[in-house]
Amino acid sequence: MTTTPFLSDAQGRTAVVTGATRGVGLAVARRLCAAGTRVILDYAHDDDAAAQAVRLLGHLPGKAVAVKADVSDPAALDALLDEAQERFGGLDFFVHNTAFFTPSPTLDTAQEAVDRSLSVALAPLLQGGRRLSELMAGRAGRIVAVSSLGAHRVVPGYVSAGVAKAALEALVRYLAAELAGSGITVNAVSTAKIDKGNGSASPEALKALAARTPAGRLTTPDDVAGVVALLCADEAAWIQGQVITADGGFSLSAA
Repeated sequence: MTTTPFLSDAQGRTAVVTGATRGVGLAVARRLCAAGTRVILDYAHDDDAAAQAVRLLGHLPGKAVAVKADVSDPAALDALLDEAQERFGGLDFFVHNTAFFTPSPTLDTAQEAVDRSLSVALAPLLQGGRRLSELMAGRAGRIVAVSSLGAHRVVPGYVSAGVAKAALEALVRYLAAELAGSGITVNAVSTAKIDKGNGSASPEALKALAARTPAGRLTTPDDVAGVVALLCADEAAWIQGQVITADGGFSLSAA
């Protein structure tokens, strides 16, 4: 689809988006590139998907380059941020979208799965926070994390990711308090089940969840990308340490 740029002030700015070669991450990268932003697409495994993402964004006003880095690894994270500095001289936007999730009942969940989910959720902002603040010095920096309603509500089989997302939202608040004085905002976007159109859920389940959504359909990656764009805008400078829920009203229901 063709995305109309929202970020009229993003021309020539730079961004890193983690987990950027598919789903929400790719939609965020597309929205930023459409506004003229130079975007580093971080990915951890799939070289073919990364190459395809770069081709997909190639016609947009911004510039997209793919960099392979497991952002839960401090050395790989440093290398990723080095790339941003060497290519673009600094950073304006950092969107943390990467997550790790292994479905399992709570009592059958291995500690290793929770540890991995926490590492992926927290390391880029906790270990990378100081470096991000340095790269954003003198700029209207924006750090945005992608969260989930599973941070606050019980989703069957989601415990490792739910615990990690809850911790991520807490970290957003702590970082926001520390970085606000530097002109950097730190916020999160939370959503419910996302319709990625890839057969990741049965049609019956998707239909039932859509029926519970007042807006009449499930959230799409583009819906989330739109809210990320809002938080990256200059006009969002006074939004700090917040978790913005973008779910079409799904979380309004007690069912």
